[in-house]
Amino acid sequence: MEAQAYKEQEEALLIQTLALQIDNKEELSHKQEKEDTNNNDHKEKLSPKQEKEDTTTINNNISPPPPPLYEVEEILGYEFKNKQLLEEALTHTTYGAENDYERLEYVGDAVLNLLMAREQFVSYPNLKPGILTQLRSKNVDSEKLARVAINHGLDRYLRHKKPQLGEQIEAFTKAIEDYPIHSNGHIHVPKDLADMVESTIGALFIDCDSSLEIVWKVFRKLLEPIIEPNTVEKHPVSELQEVCQKKKLNLQFVDLWEKSMNIDVFINEKFVGRGTYGSKKDIAHYRAAKNALDNIERVLSGSTSIVEDALVD
Repeated sequence: MEAQAYKEQEEALLIQTLALQIDNKEELSHKQEKEDTNNNDHKEKLSPKQEKEDTTTINNNISPPPPPLYEVEEILGYEFKNKQLLEEALTHTTYGAENDYERLEYVGDAVLNLLMAREQFVSYPNLKPGILTQLRSKNVDSEKLARVAINHGLDRYLRHKKPQLGEQIEAFTKAIEDYPIHSNGHIHVPKDLADMVESTIGALFIDCDSSLEIVWKVFRKLLEPIIEPNTVEKHPVSELQEVCQKKKLNLQFVDLWEKSMNIDVFINEKFVGRGTYGSKKDIAHYRAAKNALDNIERVLSGSTSIVEDALVD
């Protein structure tokens, strides 16, 4: 029965993938023609000095020419029959190419979720669906896939014209040193890297004639370390809510992010924690919950291990 179910899933995914092959070149051509016209109109209005400055700005925004594609194939351990698929998978929407990675990303996301669900269903026959869902999420989310790009040097091959991306990648690379497996939302993730990994999975899936076995063989090793039941951590917001619910404590998050970039936490009307992060409210929320968990025992009891008692009840 399980084998039949897998086969039906594979066939359904294959049909979905084939549907994506509808030719959209005409639409892209019209879009490119319009962009070219707008660019020409813009250049006609520029003085020679302005045109030079404009060209300099554009050149500064372009990512360095990527190394040869065969280097990516060496990282993957797979040689593409259609090199154009791989090139498309590495092309950001800002690059201005006729085809970018968005459609392949769509395919890759579906394939990876199916493969991870199948792997964990077989590996953990006694785990409940809720835990399996949590495990799958941690192994395929943006942070996990961005880590794949950094750990294997795939970030060097992304073609883009996004000036701030370099700084984001640098900050992320430094931040993950403090979180060997996963930060659980504690750090800002350059999602473009995760999108590129998903698009590469999509390109591989199409190139190998929709073989799930080949795709999993290639990417299983790149996803290491796979997050397992004994290494997955609860999100601090969920953990804090669980603690307060079991101990009948009144939990309140006060959203001050728009004014001060802060999220404050009160339990039984006592201040127990604060989280601050300037560019993303979710991370401030995460840090507030984490800070509250660190402080809850000292603030509310001083001696009783509130968190540990709640989690073992």
